[in-house]
Amino acid sequence: MIPSLVWKTAAPVAVAAGLLTFALVGGSPQQVQADISVPMQQGKPSLAPMLKTVMPAVVNIAVTSKTEIQNPLMQDPFFRRFFEGPGAPQPQQRESQSTGSGVIVDAKKGYVITNNHVIEQAEEIRVRLSDDREFEAKLIGRDPQTDVALLQIDAKTLTAIPLGDSDNSEVGDFVVAIGSPFGLRQTVTSGIVSAVGRHTGISEGGYEDFIQTDASINPGNSGGALVNLKGELIGIPSNILSRSGGNIGIGFAIPINQARNVMEQLIEHGSVQRGRIGVIGQDVTPDLAKAFNLPSARGAVVAQVVPGSPAEKAGLQPEDIILEANGREVQSFVQLRNAVGLMRVGDKVKLKLLREGKQREVTVVVGEAEDTVATGEGLHPALAGATFGPNATPGKSNGQGLDTRGVVVQQVAPGSPAARTGLRPNDIIIAVNRQSIDSMATFEKLAGVKEGQLLLHVQRGDGALFLIVR
Repeated sequence: MIPSLVWKTAAPVAVAAGLLTFALVGGSPQQVQADISVPMQQGKPSLAPMLKTVMPAVVNIAVTSKTEIQNPLMQDPFFRRFFEGPGAPQPQQRESQSTGSGVIVDAKKGYVITNNHVIEQAEEIRVRLSDDREFEAKLIGRDPQTDVALLQIDAKTLTAIPLGDSDNSEVGDFVVAIGSPFGLRQTVTSGIVSAVGRHTGISEGGYEDFIQTDASINPGNSGGALVNLKGELIGIPSNILSRSGGNIGIGFAIPINQARNVMEQLIEHGSVQRGRIGVIGQDVTPDLAKAFNLPSARGAVVAQVVPGSPAEKAGLQPEDIILEANGREVQSFVQLRNAVGLMRVGDKVKLKLLREGKQREVTVVVGEAEDTVATGEGLHPALAGATFGPNATPGKSNGQGLDTRGVVVQQVAPGSPAARTGLRPNDIIIAVNRQSIDSMATFEKLAGVKEGQLLLHVQRGDGALFLIVR
């Protein structure tokens, strides 16, 4: 039987007891100019001259983290009630190590860009250069929704890689991937750009605009470099699609234009400020294209304009078909959401749209996003390991008299503190300490205490329950 395809999100190579084990993976492409002649060395075609200038900028990242080991029975909140107290079994911590890759993007300031998943659980981060120098890294900031993180090292005589323009990447451009697959430092593989603008759904709620490549990407490549033949960085390998966890020629990289935007905001604010224009929409399906008399099933149809939003002020209306955003074709609503979400508050987005069969242009000033995704690590310690997001159906009743406002538990890591509290994915937290949750901001304020007890009122399916968080 042919095994099913499995997404492996870009991740480091975990090292334990001298054996290599793999968690998340990464992969991704970028471009090369078609009019560039093949470099020659000693009378033969070779990429060596370009690689000699680029490879010193690609580094190895070693991460030390601690994970808790606990009796599986203690994850059951009903079982735990009988064993809580001074004599209760305490979770044990085990130190683990993993490796990934990174790229020096600013030699003077020591900035190193990598993937968020490479360093998100780190207790200690160390960067090893191509000349074997090793430095402890400072985390400047990270953005889980784009899987980008920025580190800084205090080192002299660094080599930075020049940043290219990933918007110019085209299918067929030659690219080279550089990283540390399986811990093998300074490994180079080559291929072409297989596709651009990929939205895979690998990261639920994330911002995706991947470059797809067939350059060999494997565990440990995550956070490394995807460069064109000019030696310019055009992508950060992040994910692969694989049956076995290894490379099958379908890898994905974060475009450097997107990563650069995130990096600049991390430097300036320490976090990313999401933009919004205030429209709710959907993809143009073949049936909708027929209903709207459209020539093709491409674009995003506006289903609702949020009152008082930038979109309403700019004159957008329901049934508008958005065709382009800042000159770039919009093929889906997700693509439009990603484009706007990565823009800064105050930026302008010029939309080309179709209304009643006539094309027109509308300029919208990007506003600040009201709802965000929160991770438990920034809240009460017992919520660590969970991801929370806004409820998609606020204010509606479930037929049992329960108000479904609140925040949704999007993910719960197995064995995490949040899992031990009894939280499950798709739970809706409607109150904290008997105070109703009407927004993400309210939830983060009430659940952001670092000690003490929380009383969570949780809706689960058609029922509800209370959970004590200590």
